[in-house]
Amino acid sequence: MLAWANREALGQTATTGKAHYWSRTRQQLWRKGESSGHEQRVVEIRLDCDRDTVLYRVEQSGPACHTGQPTCFFTVVAADGTTVERPDGGGHLLGRLAATIAARAQERPADSYTVRLLDRGVPRIAQKVGEEAVEVIVSATAENGARLASESADLLYHLLVLLRARGVELDEVLQALESREK
Repeated sequence: MLAWANREALGQTATTGKAHYWSRTRQQLWRKGESSGHEQRVVEIRLDCDRDTVLYRVEQSGPACHTGQPTCFFTVVAADGTTVERPDGGGHLLGRLAATIAARAQERPADSYTVRLLDRGVPRIAQKVGEEAVEVIVSATAENGARLASESADLLYHLLVLLRARGVELDEVLQALESREK
């Protein structure tokens, strides 16, 4: 989401560890989640190179947007100026790929490899993940780096399809990884 923060908002955020912002329309300080319960626990505060923009990295409780969407940025503008609402997988390629897989699962285009995989079910997708993992091992031990990168991409894609088939969100995996980082 994007919101305004003044010195008071930054101070309250730093003191409480909860994201605070300044409402320009109401001319008052507000804490994210004070009415919805969808708080943002601030993990890190970053400044841009000019020190005139602040980024809160947060652990979001519930949706960030007042519409119920995970993010406020769910409207895509096409080259012709038309708009369509589509979930945002986030800034990272894996998040965008997971969002594309979720869209394929919902929209079910007839020519989609992802849909064909999903239709075959969890056992077949899991088998495909295993096959791709073996190909990663082979490329790591007997082929060049470019081949390893390509096989690793295949493994990540198929793993994301497996997660979708099982109803496990990429965010759950990323949270598990983050918990191990600490």
